[in-house]
Amino acid sequence: MKKTFNYTFVLTVIIWMAACVPARQLEEEKAKRENCEKELSDLKTKSQDCETKLMEANKLLADNQKIIVGLEKDTAVIGNSYRILTSKYDKLNTINEQLLDKYNRLLEGNIADTKKLSGELQLTQEQLLKKQDELKALAAELDAKKKNLDELTAELKKREARVAELEAILKNKDAAVNELKKKLSDALLGFEGKGLTITQKNGKVYVSMDESLLFASGSITVEAKGVEALKSVAKVLEQNTDINVVIEGHTDDVPMAGKGEIKDNWDLSVMRATSIVKIITKNSATDPRRLTAAGRGEYFPIEATKTPEARKKNRRTEIILTPKLDELFKVLETN
Repeated sequence: MKKTFNYTFVLTVIIWMAACVPARQLEEEKAKRENCEKELSDLKTKSQDCETKLMEANKLLADNQKIIVGLEKDTAVIGNSYRILTSKYDKLNTINEQLLDKYNRLLEGNIADTKKLSGELQLTQEQLLKKQDELKALAAELDAKKKNLDELTAELKKREARVAELEAILKNKDAAVNELKKKLSDALLGFEGKGLTITQKNGKVYVSMDESLLFASGSITVEAKGVEALKSVAKVLEQNTDINVVIEGHTDDVPMAGKGEIKDNWDLSVMRATSIVKIITKNSATDPRRLTAAGRGEYFPIEATKTPEARKKNRRTEIILTPKLDELFKVLETN
């Protein structure tokens, strides 16, 4: 009888408090919720942009490496041609000297032979001048190719350094996520397997709590055992200030009765998320600006079947922890 009286008294107080909430405050809460959802969407978009830019940087790096390989081959071919022309030039120069010597010796000899040698000498000199022009053009082309190769090599080194920096940041982020998961597992050791699971995917840590651990059916008040689990989570968040947190409420697909302040599953999921945010901020020094309360209603189920078991799994709250990517964004902005 005493327990029934307490429930009746609590319900009366809740109804009285709901009646005292001004309409303007409800509108402000709605605006805050919409702003949180927008910030969550922006964060996801930025994360996708990061991954896209990293892929583009890797692709551009591969393309530049292919270009450099081609230029190195071209440079080798041009260098070989340059050596061949130099050899030919030296031979022609030798022949020219020999013909000059022969010309001088035969200058007083047969006029016909002299004219023949003169013609050969002139032809050799013309060929020699032509080869000199070709050699100069080839040397200029070789210099241009070398300059282009040097510029591409320097740019490639810059991009390799940028990619290495991005990879180091992502590696550090993954290490931070692994460490965060370990800290949460240690803090929630007594709760795992009892309506609470901790998973890691897509660079984030997910703490999923069943409805049975946190709330009575249709309620937004966290029960005692759930409060204890949330206190442990709050202490981890307090000690890891470079983590953003999203609390998502999820329901099954059974419609709410629509009584009191909870009109539907949207209301239920959002209000439950908000209740958890308040417990975290009340029991730790976690900056409220790092926290986002969001409701998903019944639209993101774990299992889409209509069985009682599936609906039980879908009635949950997920605490999603994401390392801040400010350092990564700065590197991408300078790209």
